[in-house]
Amino acid sequence: MIAAEVETIVLRLGVAMLIGAVIGAERHLRGQPAGLRTHALVALAAALAVLICVPLNGDVSIYPDAQSRVLQGILTGIGFLGAGVILHGARRGAIYGLTSAAGIWITAVFGALCGHGRFGVALIGFALVLLVLFLGGRIEEAIAARFHRRGAAEGRGSEPPS
Repeated sequence: MIAAEVETIVLRLGVAMLIGAVIGAERHLRGQPAGLRTHALVALAAALAVLICVPLNGDVSIYPDAQSRVLQGILTGIGFLGAGVILHGARRGAIYGLTSAAGIWITAVFGALCGHGRFGVALIGFALVLLVLFLGGRIEEAIAARFHRRGAAEGRGSEPPS
């Protein structure tokens, strides 16, 4: 393995892990079940899986179908991991952990993007995810307050429509 390949691998894996760690840190700071380590490992695993079938020299003809199969496997498998953080509350209809599950899933997508060397797409998506994570709750609370349903933004106090 030549130095340029090592540099490419380190960059792709490092960026994937960093993006996952930041998303996980946000989840950890909010006291959610999947935190920094989980998200960093998901992104790293997805990037590694993509690197299995993506030649660093750009010659995709070596494994023509492998990339789509690996992506399908990653996204399906990570869905099961995300399902593990979803909890049903004691109150009727209360479900918790959906944002963490979605965070795990999108973290795998970022890992796959970085493993493929698609940093621009990953960074734009990452910025949008941070926007949703940091402002989404406030927007939900404002909407709930507007319609006199305090607590609905967190899945509490709202009744299903009749």
